[in-house]
Amino acid sequence: MTPVFGIAGRSGSGKTTLIEAMLPLLVARGLRVNVIKHSHHDFQMEPPGKDSARFRLAGAQEVMVASPFRYAIVHELRDAPEPTLAEQLARLAPADLVLVEGFKQAAIPRIEVYRPAAGKPPLHAEDAGFLAVATDAPLEAGVPCLPLNDPDRVAAFICRALGLD
Repeated sequence: MTPVFGIAGRSGSGKTTLIEAMLPLLVARGLRVNVIKHSHHDFQMEPPGKDSARFRLAGAQEVMVASPFRYAIVHELRDAPEPTLAEQLARLAPADLVLVEGFKQAAIPRIEVYRPAAGKPPLHAEDAGFLAVATDAPLEAGVPCLPLNDPDRVAAFICRALGLD
């Protein structure tokens, strides 16, 4: 089973920025990394009116757009429940690590990205499931605090926690 590690935090805390900074560092360690980003919002993979959007609007359940450079599959839920994290993980290609952004309540190893200056309450204060907090300010958290602006240290923590070092 591919190791999965979550990056959670309030909106605007810097989760995406941290993952983006860690990806080349993890790849440099020789790891193949997949990412799942959870969103509470609707999103578009292609502009309205393009062929693939037209196919979806016409009723296709899934549309694959493929090129010599990449491919993407868009699956319309059409009032079906959102797939569980396990179902989403099962659709990914083999990798050495899957980073998951969001899924605040998932029962997976995870860290919280927390910026006290944002004025929002921390998640780790209400949920003992976090292994660490990546933050940009001194903090008493009851778990290890990692420097948010040092993605190499955060990546090293994740690799140690999963036995990937």
